[in-house]
Amino acid sequence: MVYDNNDGGEYGKYFVQELKEPPGVGTPEFRELYEQFARRILWMDSSVCEGAFQMNTAWYFAPAPRDPIFFEHVHDYDELIGFYGSNPSDPYDLGGVVEFSIHGEAHRLTRSTMIWCPAGATHNPMRILEVKRPIFHFSVVMNPTYEGKATYK
Repeated sequence: MVYDNNDGGEYGKYFVQELKEPPGVGTPEFRELYEQFARRILWMDSSVCEGAFQMNTAWYFAPAPRDPIFFEHVHDYDELIGFYGSNPSDPYDLGGVVEFSIHGEAHRLTRSTMIWCPAGATHNPMRILEVKRPIFHFSVVMNPTYEGKATYK
């Protein structure tokens, strides 16, 4: 038996194709700000699929209207963060400029990049300085939900 999309079967519930973002992610003001430079695609955590760890995916399509967009914070769990360019001829070309800091050390990214943030590592601020072509962003935390000490001021 073949099921179309996630419309059935015992395991259809594991195929997430609609954004099911938890209500507590950012303030209403931040959510409105976020929509000016990004479009969240899908969100996964244990509230979406029981037993899952947390992952967020989004497209960045413009510089953020506030700089920095995310402020320094820390989590009690590991986090993997990625920024990928959308040029099929050169997938390593980020198509923009993003600045990201770990423990106060800023790095300016112009190439597709994955960043490992171990538990307890302060990270950000993050600045989206330039977007020439959409940038795919993801973050993964090895926790059932996003419960970090992130501040958005």
